[in-house]
Formats: sequence, structure tokens, C-alpha cells
Amino acid sequence: MLLNEIIFQTSPWYVGLCLLLGAAYAYFLYQPKPIWSKNLNILLAVLRGALVSIIAFLLLNPLLRSIQTLTDSPKVVLAIDNSESVKNYAPKFLDALDKLRETLTDEGIEVAIQTLNSENYQEDITKLPFDRPTTNLSGLLSGAKSNYEGRNLTDVILLTDGISNQGLSPTYGQYPFRIHSVGVGDTLPKRDLSIKAISANKIAYLGNQFPIQADIVASGFQGQTATVALRQNGNTISSQRVTFGQKEDFKQVTFQTTSTQKGVQHYVIEIEILKGEFTPRNNRRDVYIDIIDGKEKVLLLALATHPDIKAVRTILEKNLNYEVDVKIFGLNPSSETYPEKKYDLIVLHQLPDLFNVGGDILQRYLQRDNTPVFFILGTQSNTSKTSQLNSALSISANPGQIDKVSGRFNPNFRLLNLDPEKLTILEKMPPLTVPFGEYRLMPGSEVVLYQNVGNLKTNKPLLVINTGGARKSAVLAGEGIWQWRLEEYALTDKQEAVDELLQKIIQLISIKDDKRKFRVYPLANEYNVGDKVTFETEVYNDIYEKTYGQSIRLEITDERGKAQAYTYTNAEGNSRFELSGLAEGVYQYKATTSINNKIENVTGQFIVRDLALESLNLTADFGLLRSLSQQSGGQFVRGEQIESLKDYLIKNKAPDRLDSTEDLSELIQNKWLFFLLLLLATLEWGIRKYQGSY
Repeated sequence: MLLNEIIFQTSPWYVGLCLLLGAAYAYFLYQPKPIWSKNLNILLAVLRGALVSIIAFLLLNPLLRSIQTLTDSPKVVLAIDNSESVKNYAPKFLDALDKLRETLTDEGIEVAIQTLNSENYQEDITKLPFDRPTTNLSGLLSGAKSNYEGRNLTDVILLTDGISNQGLSPTYGQYPFRIHSVGVGDTLPKRDLSIKAISANKIAYLGNQFPIQADIVASGFQGQTATVALRQNGNTISSQRVTFGQKEDFKQVTFQTTSTQKGVQHYVIEIEILKGEFTPRNNRRDVYIDIIDGKEKVLLLALATHPDIKAVRTILEKNLNYEVDVKIFGLNPSSETYPEKKYDLIVLHQLPDLFNVGGDILQRYLQRDNTPVFFILGTQSNTSKTSQLNSALSISANPGQIDKVSGRFNPNFRLLNLDPEKLTILEKMPPLTVPFGEYRLMPGSEVVLYQNVGNLKTNKPLLVINTGGARKSAVLAGEGIWQWRLEEYALTDKQEAVDELLQKIIQLISIKDDKRKFRVYPLANEYNVGDKVTFETEVYNDIYEKTYGQSIRLEITDERGKAQAYTYTNAEGNSRFELSGLAEGVYQYKATTSINNKIENVTGQFIVRDLALESLNLTADFGLLRSLSQQSGGQFVRGEQIESLKDYLIKNKAPDRLDSTEDLSELIQNKWLFFLLLLLATLEWGIRKYQGSY
């Protein structure tokens, strides 16, 4: 129903004035004796009077208020848990749900079906597949809430076993409708063995020993023994016997193993299947560990012993991918203690110094392959020599002249994802000792920290980085980092802000640039079974501008060596390629294309995991469903009692809801008024023209 009302912004008496104005205009225009009949003259006067009156009325700027009232009938959503854990129980109740839907529809109630993997299920409900690998009941109910927000949704009928293995517990949610839980499944604990969890590092190093720990839960096997085995490529690496002493028992089994192969290694932990187990699916878990050949080598080279050295070493060693060598000239002056070893990053503390101690050794390291260098200055630093060796900061200072400064984060620094709020703590730290002099940024450098002298904020840089030169460099222009770490711990009981800042700066300058013109990579390193594996494609020209139109051949190889090839075109706005239906395992990929008549290749790997969450918990949780229904004012019934919900829903049927929407707009915005005025003017002009006048 639509109701329109005109609202005046001036006195309604002006409407009469508009009519009078139109009548007067028409009277004076058509007062002389016409060349046509009297009746035609009156008609023309009426047309002109109406035209002028309407235009005058519109100049009053009246408003049009439109009120539209819609009838919103009550709605019910059938929310069905179509996960694997209920496939042996739920399908036999679908016919009853379908009949319930028909009955409610006949009573004027709108019924929709929602599942775990779709907003609305439109197919035959009796053919619904129960194949979802996970259950998120909170997401299912929240989806119904958002899909019908502002609508007359009164009830949700939730068919499930109450087992939720993803998302929050549904009892934590607040829902504006009654939830009627239909419990299916077996609430009695199953006689079963299962591996509940696996603990292992994602990364291990070639040749190093690493642990893999399995958490095993046994139900109903008191006094029995089972073998737990660790396997790789079908071969048993190690095994242990486990005895369960209680009816409900928990055991932890730890295997120590090593690997002589690089890349992602696929391990399997399996428990022997005992007689009488409910399901063997949860007796096996897969483990994927990335075996890395060696760590990044970092040289911490210092002039003399200093508390900063311990602090910097601790920060570096927090990254397990770093192998740190510490060399101190004051302790090891002989050049024999500095082997011809290649490093990925060099950290220099107060080097080069004023007396050129170990200058030849330092020069030897800096001449190799433009190794990135992080300079930490101090009272013994040779600022002139340091300015020549780094590409970030130039300092003109006289020896012995120092200043005491604290740090202030530069909010315009965007190369790293740093939290400015967290870094405000640096302004409360003890001052660092820095050279006093003139500071000048090198081209391409960015300031990370500025100097504060007491309460005075200066534009002098304290920490500077340059990643664009031939040699990546960072310069911290002061000593005393160890005091910052101690003070942060005293203030917060943590050492996060300072450590995170320096860790990220070091990672940024030590990371190796990728100068490849052809790149194909998956958006994630790990996927779950059922997920789409998405590859991103990047092709660059000689000046590293993105180009498109290349034909890409992508070859995927599984662990058994079976390869599958795909071809797609890299297009602007569509540079991604998706794969689906991949089974569990480690996959190798190789992408090939032609750039300037040269074949380019890219290789890599990714993992597809089968979490098997639906097999870890097999006991239906009707307690959760009762609680959920009680909280929302709904009913809990078992699957066999679905029919009882029909009478309840019909008896408690909510009335139709009237939803009104009001729209206020200027009357002149209505297009039909323009066409009315055009019609009046056209009729008058046409008649006058036809009668031989203008």
C-alpha cells in the first residue's frame, strides 16, 4: 500500500495565490476577441492558466511524503548440518522435514533451507549431500541472522548432532529468533582410538633431529595395547607400544627423527586398529615439515666487549633461521680467527672505529657480494669512514662530541608493518649515546626513528634504512640498546617493541631481492581438502612493468609422481588460476611461459591437508542443543519427534508484520510533472498553430 502526501514549506494560502496568478495570466492573454470560437478560446485559457499555476506552485518548493507499507509474513529457516558426522543419522529425517516445510507453507509461513555451505538450498531437500568436512554451527546460525536481518524471521529449526569443530560455540551467540534444535546421532561414547592432536615444528633443518608428538585418546580399551608408528613414504621410521590403563585414557607419544631430504616432508602417524573400534578414520594423522638446508649466516662484528652485543645477539637468535657468529676485535685481534666465510648479513658495532682496528679484516668482509650491513654507532665510531661505507646516512661530527637522545617513531615510515602506538614507549627509554654533528640522508633513504633531545623533538635521524642501493644498509646512530630492552621489561614485563623493531629492520635489509621476470605462486602454502588452490601470476618486462597476454603452462605433480598439466592465459584483471578437487598430499608445481622468445620456468610446492575434524569427535552433544534452545526460547526434540514441532509452530505462529518506509522528497523531482507541463504547453501551442496563430 502506497500513501502520498504533499507537505508545504510555506503557508497553504499561497496555493490560492498561484491559482489566481494563473487565472489572471490566462485572462489577460486571451481577453482580446479571438480569431477562433469562444469555446476554443476558453480551452486555451484553461491550458495556459493551468500551466502557469503549476509552475508557480512548484516555485513554492512543496515536499512529497511517500509512505509505503508492506506485509511481511512470518518466516522459518530449516538450518541443516550437512557435515560428514551426521551422514549416518540425518538423512532418514529429511522426509519428515520436507513434510513439515509443506505444512508450514500451507499455513502462510515462508520456509527457507540453509546448509553449512550455502545461503539457501534450492534443490530437493531429500537429496541433500552430507559431505562437509567441518561443522560451524555458529556460522550457520549467524548466516541465517544476517540473511534475514530486518525481516520477520521468527524461528530456526536446527538439525544437527551438536558437534561443532569450527568457530565459536553457538551458545555464545545472541539470536533474535527461537532456535528449535533437532538432535540426531548417538550420545553414547564410542569404543574408539583416535589421534586428537599432533605437535611438531613447521620448519626443521637438514640433518638436525626434531620431535613429533601425538596426543592419543582411547575409549573402551582398558588393559589393551596398541602400536603407534611413524611412517614416511610407506616405510616405518619408528614405532612404540602404548598400553591403556583406564576406560577413558590419554597418552602422549613422542618420536625423534631426522631428515636427509630438503623441502616439505610428509610424515604419517598411525595407531594400530583394534578389534571393535567404531571407525578407523581417526587412527591416522598427517604431518608436514619443511626441511631447510642451512640457516642464514649473520656476522656480528664488534670493536670491543659491550652490553649491546649481548642484546643484539639475543634479538638475532630469536629468529630460528639465523645462525649468528660473534667476533670481537678486542678479544680476537689475530686475523686467523676470521675465516673466509660468506655471510648473508653483517652487523657492525662501533666499526669502523677511530683507530682503524682490524680495518683490513673489515674491508675483506665488505668487499664480498654487496653483503647487507647494519651499522650501530658509538663513541669509538669513525663517522667519516662509516658515511663512506653505507648508503643510508652521512654524519659530519668531530671525534669525542656526543649527545644523549631518545627515539621517536616516524609515522610516515611504511616499508614495515609496525605499530606506532606500541613504539611510543621508545620516547620513555633511557637515552642512547650518539655522535653530535650534522646528519644528512642519502638518496633513497627512509627514517625509521628521529632523535629527541630531552623534551625537544628534532628532525635528526636516529635509525635510517636504505634498501634501494647496491648494498642494503641500515644505521642506528647510537649505542645503549641494552638499556632499552631492560627498561621495556621493567615497564611492561615484556621485551616486544624494541626486539620487534630491530628484528624487522634486519629482516628487511637481509631479504634477497627477487629479480625474476616470471613468477607463479600459490596464495597460501597450505590448503585443506575441498579448498580451491589459487595461483597468482606475474610477468614483467625489462623495466619491471607488468605485462599480460602470455600463455602459461602449469604442471602439478603429486607425491606418487602423477602429473597433470593445465594451460591458461595471463590477462589483465584475471591473473589468477584456480584448481579444485585435489587430494591430500604435498604437490610440486612447475609453470612455464615464453618471454621475448625465451622460455622461463618457475617451480615450487604447496600442501593439501585432510584435517578429518569430523572423525575426531563422534559423540552427539544434546546438552549443547538443549542449552541453545533454552537460551532462545525454543524447543529441543530428537529426530523422531520432528512432527511435534508442527503443532508448536502453528499454534505460536507470529502475525504478519507491517513494515512501513517513508520517503521525503521535493515534489519538483517527480518526472511526471515535467511531462504534464510539456503536455499542457504542447497542446496550447498546437491548437494555436492549427488555428493560424502563434
